[in-house]
Amino acid sequence: MTAFRLGLTGSIGMGKTTTARIFAEAGLEVWDADAAVHRLYRPDGAAVAPLAAVFPEVSDPQGVNRDALSRRIAGDPAALAQIESIVHPLVAADRSTFLNAAQSDIVVLDIPLLFEKGTEADMDATLLVTAPAALQRARVMARPGMTVERFEMLLSRQMPDREKRSRATHIIETLSLDAVRACVAALIAHIRSDIRGRPDA
Repeated sequence: MTAFRLGLTGSIGMGKTTTARIFAEAGLEVWDADAAVHRLYRPDGAAVAPLAAVFPEVSDPQGVNRDALSRRIAGDPAALAQIESIVHPLVAADRSTFLNAAQSDIVVLDIPLLFEKGTEADMDATLLVTAPAALQRARVMARPGMTVERFEMLLSRQMPDREKRSRATHIIETLSLDAVRACVAALIAHIRSDIRGRPDA
């Protein structure tokens, strides 16, 4: 039977990385969209040649230079659409490879822009991790090198949390680690109960 696909998302500072790790600790296979991009940007990555063909300055011996890529986007906003047209199909192919090889009954797809890019249509259910705005801000501002300007820029690229809440199948508030662990365990049990009730189970 095809694995149940749970799309995990959440804005910056909401606890998505920690929640994904808890799912992995519970034995579920987790695909990370950001990690896939890092693989594509390595010296042998599939994104290096096509990006360098359009933007030669973003490539170096270490692969795609993310700082150079960011500078190009900042100086040429139209470049973002070009970059996405190259990278997004490669990320989708990486996700397909993961799904084809997955062995667990439930797989978690950690996708920061799940709703922004419409990828929730490919999921069996979605999970939003969220937290109060003040806690989100405190978490993000505690990161090394973070500035208020950068935080505001990152937020501006993401769908407002209230809209994500209205779209998500499931929601977990990441107020404490113990609470998240309990919610993850309960959600896994709930999904497995649904899976057992499927006609094709």
